[in-house]
Amino acid sequence: MHAADIQDADGAGDLLRRLKRLYPWLKVVFADSAYGRLAALLACFLLGLTLVVIRRLAGTKGFVLLPRRWVVERTLGWLGRWRRLAREYEELPEVSETMVKLAMIRLMLHRLAHPNRKRLPAP
Repeated sequence: MHAADIQDADGAGDLLRRLKRLYPWLKVVFADSAYGRLAALLACFLLGLTLVVIRRLAGTKGFVLLPRRWVVERTLGWLGRWRRLAREYEELPEVSETMVKLAMIRLMLHRLAHPNRKRLPAP
């Protein structure tokens, strides 16, 4: 996370440095076309990361399903099904972080317990 007055692509370098410290095994980063700027490319090069920028095909109009672009939106949709994550109820960001971890643990446990079921029941 960074301040609101910093463009996402410009703040990518700092974010990637923090991520690399937390997850040293990280090798590939997927991003949309906004992250194709020099700052993000340079940060990935210096950290030994491969930046894969997902772009729309030239000349396409309207909605086009692009590979890997839906992963974040899908995950946010899953998290939004939790009452305490649907709104900002918590005063401390650590509590929100813990609730996200609990929600994802529940999702993983459900997938392990019911590998053939497609949908997770509402909590």
